[in-house]
Amino acid sequence: MTSLPLTPRALDSARRCVLERRIRWIVTATIAYNVIEAIVAITAGRIASSAALVGFGLDSTVEVLSAAAVAWQFRAPDPEARERIALRVIAFSFFGLALFVTIDAVRSLLGAAEPEHSTVGIVLAAVSLAIMPLLSWFERRTGRELGSASAVADSKQTLLCTYLSAVLLAGLLLNSLLSWTWADPLAALVIAGVAVKEGAEAWRGDACCHAPTSALTHADQTTGCADGCCTD
Repeated sequence: MTSLPLTPRALDSARRCVLERRIRWIVTATIAYNVIEAIVAITAGRIASSAALVGFGLDSTVEVLSAAAVAWQFRAPDPEARERIALRVIAFSFFGLALFVTIDAVRSLLGAAEPEHSTVGIVLAAVSLAIMPLLSWFERRTGRELGSASAVADSKQTLLCTYLSAVLLAGLLLNSLLSWTWADPLAALVIAGVAVKEGAEAWRGDACCHAPTSALTHADQTTGCADGCCTD
């Protein structure tokens, strides 16, 4: 895949306001859905002793927390002064998620808790698998027209949630239909691996490639993109 710079056409002020308002609505919808997703997934995961469901819910929680960290950053007169702290908070959140999910998954694999069938979890994963690609596509399309690198980067973060939904759904179905109890903790370990990758990017300061959601509410009129951040 190659890097493509954002080359938005000239926008009049009215059109720019429409696009910025649309981005904020997309961001609000994404955050709201993540909150609901986290509550349902963690609750259903605890009931069914599903490490994958709990991990999926915690990942949604960390996404919201990372957005809050960036919102705190942009409240300062000089946001750049708080950037490193915000990125450290995001990184530690992801690392904590990975550690918790890994321990829970290993316990399941060792037989400490056998995951049960979860209809709620299957439905949640299926709904997320349907909704997240649409949100990602809409945000990327709007972000490219607006010329916002952060919006395009965040659309890819939303797309990552689609992949996690697919992993979760596969694990839950294999456990429910074929009684492959190991599939659930294995899916959880995949989620933990993704969390480590996200945490490492935040720690290194790859803010463009990992742009938490609330940053978009403060996005300026970006006309370029850092290398490797905007790929198709």
